[in-house]
Amino acid sequence: MCRSIAWIKACTCSLVFCIQSLAAASAQEQPNSTIYRPAFHFSPERNWINDPAGLVFDGSEYHLFNQYNPFGDQWGHMSWSHSVSKDLVTWKELPIALKEENGIGIFTGSAVLDAGNTSGFGKSGIAPLVAIYTGNSTGLQTQNVAYSNDRGRTWARYGGNPVLDLHESDFRDPMIFWHEPAKRWVMVAALALKHKVLFFSSPDLKTWTKLGEFGPAGANGAPNWECPNLFQLPVANVAGQKKWVLALGIGDNGPAGGSATQYFIGEFDGTKFIDDNPVNQTLWVDYGSDFYAAQTWSNIPASDGRRIAIAWMDNWRYADKLPTSPWRGQLTSPRTLGLLQTKQGIRLTQVPAKEMEVLREEHVQLRNATWADAESMLSRHEWPEALEIDAELQLQDSQDFGFVVRKGDSYGTRVGYDATWSDVYVDRSHSGDVVIGPTFAARHEAPIAIQGGRIRLHILLDRSSVEVFADNGLVTITDLIYPRSLDKGLAVYAKGKPPSVIWMDIWTLKGWTGQH
Repeated sequence: MCRSIAWIKACTCSLVFCIQSLAAASAQEQPNSTIYRPAFHFSPERNWINDPAGLVFDGSEYHLFNQYNPFGDQWGHMSWSHSVSKDLVTWKELPIALKEENGIGIFTGSAVLDAGNTSGFGKSGIAPLVAIYTGNSTGLQTQNVAYSNDRGRTWARYGGNPVLDLHESDFRDPMIFWHEPAKRWVMVAALALKHKVLFFSSPDLKTWTKLGEFGPAGANGAPNWECPNLFQLPVANVAGQKKWVLALGIGDNGPAGGSATQYFIGEFDGTKFIDDNPVNQTLWVDYGSDFYAAQTWSNIPASDGRRIAIAWMDNWRYADKLPTSPWRGQLTSPRTLGLLQTKQGIRLTQVPAKEMEVLREEHVQLRNATWADAESMLSRHEWPEALEIDAELQLQDSQDFGFVVRKGDSYGTRVGYDATWSDVYVDRSHSGDVVIGPTFAARHEAPIAIQGGRIRLHILLDRSSVEVFADNGLVTITDLIYPRSLDKGLAVYAKGKPPSVIWMDIWTLKGWTGQH
């Protein structure tokens, strides 16, 4: 439903009714399992999750696996949980796909639809789903295969496991894809402590031959590399140009402290990856504290053409201390990835997947309005916990401005722009009264190049997270927050001359009814 307005004083009656109605259900303090349970981000019904794995579209369903502890809400007994979705928004949890067995944990990996049955695992003309994962035991990590002929409902381990053993203790997280020019499968896996990724090829997903390697490069001081992802994308504003993107998780010392995800832009010829940028240049996928182990879905039809990613919305510095129960861990929203030629070079872009729009409910708009109009609208109400805010603002010698989400009398999270440093930021220093650890309460910043004196801020707010897409997705910041349930305000603020509103859209977002 939409209420379109050109000037704010003409609007608000239906919005007030909607907001007050939605807010009434959560007016009192509730258990952490409720007040911090995401309304629209994926979280397990119970227990611990971390890295997403095995992302594959089988023609009718999106499959999502996660590293999962079946026995509690702390890391351990790593297995693969399994969920499916028709739309990337509503998820159904299925029985555990791969369990820890004989002391061998199931670490991160990937999955593909073996349409040509190159593996020979398919039966009766059915193209099998094939997963390759890291088997973790004391002092040894190997790559292993499992397969399914019933759309992932049951899985069998390959009798010839492990399919790849380098006798290394930190060799993990295989990502596989079909390389059409060479007519063979390619695997990218991390040699974590040596800051390298290794490339292998196979005709059948079972026999692997080493091709080459890449690294070290990029972020200095990273303790490890893991969770690699390699894919090709067109450069949106350069006709006919495509580039390869290699994304990697680093365990610590990211831009916001703790774990983070970096990426490289270059060429891949089926054997080796060549970085377009200097060896010491670091490009960050996300500048927030809570974006890690990003993976992308395989087998999305060419007619769709998108590369869709999702990540663990957490940080290894405090993942075991989050104030949630009986679950711990959640994922980001699904994001459509792209490439754009900028003055600084080719850069990755991210925007919320279009499927997220189904969550939109009540809608208000501002067009060609003043900052005072925005202040008047936003200060009047208690707002729901799940919102989407999308605004383009015209700078007018503005120094510092933005939004305060989940605002209370002394708490709130700021999402803004600081002209002094040309930074977009999320400041969660006063997001709530939960004490998680010494590094949680902080401001996280990302450099941004303002074009034409305008800035766009696109914000997804959930009960315990905020995701910011700035400058049409060239810059993103993803942060967990743990506000008090009574803090439901939404406001704007400005230091110096405030900006003007070119346009501003705000939607209330419904939650999805899935496994919870």
